[in-house]
Amino acid sequence: MKNNYEKELSALLESLPEGETPKLLLHSCCGPCSSYVLEYLSEFFQITLLFYNPNIQPREEFQKRLDCQKKLLEKMDLKRPVKLMECLWRGEEFDTAVKGLEGEKEGGARCTVCFNLRLEETAKLAKEGGFDYFCTTLTLSPHKDAQRINRLGKTLSEKYGVDWLPSDFKKRDGYKRSLELSAKYGLYRQNWCGCSYSRRREG
Repeated sequence: MKNNYEKELSALLESLPEGETPKLLLHSCCGPCSSYVLEYLSEFFQITLLFYNPNIQPREEFQKRLDCQKKLLEKMDLKRPVKLMECLWRGEEFDTAVKGLEGEKEGGARCTVCFNLRLEETAKLAKEGGFDYFCTTLTLSPHKDAQRINRLGKTLSEKYGVDWLPSDFKKRDGYKRSLELSAKYGLYRQNWCGCSYSRRREG
């Protein structure tokens, strides 16, 4: 049976103590996906946005998406200010992690490794930074498996001792809202996930 992670998130948000604003380290896969998530979660959290995406290839594409993320943060009117934690391009980390999985189909084992790579870095930095929660914008995409992403997040939560914020951001018309916000702010929307393998698939 699939978990309803959107329902879990709603219940958690309702249970937050009044007058307190927990610290959230939110991994962002790109500006468009982060738009709705920031609009939604800035009502409840003090957010630091982590841009750690070694899967994005080539380096020029990584920079293009990072610039888009910065553009969004400069333009978007949010409930609370959002800090950006920017990681330089570290493509070799992705290449090492997925070695031997190059031939896997899109959405398969290689993607699981990629999700875990980015989530583990988020969990580590959340622990080091004293954050109350960590999370990712990845569940906004209709092409990403929210069940798998949340399972990975919960496992890493136990490993690092930082609470995982459950999510399925595509629910509540989240993906639709991200399209609206992308149009409003003139955001660059890529047509592949990031790595060279997904780009070949999209053609």
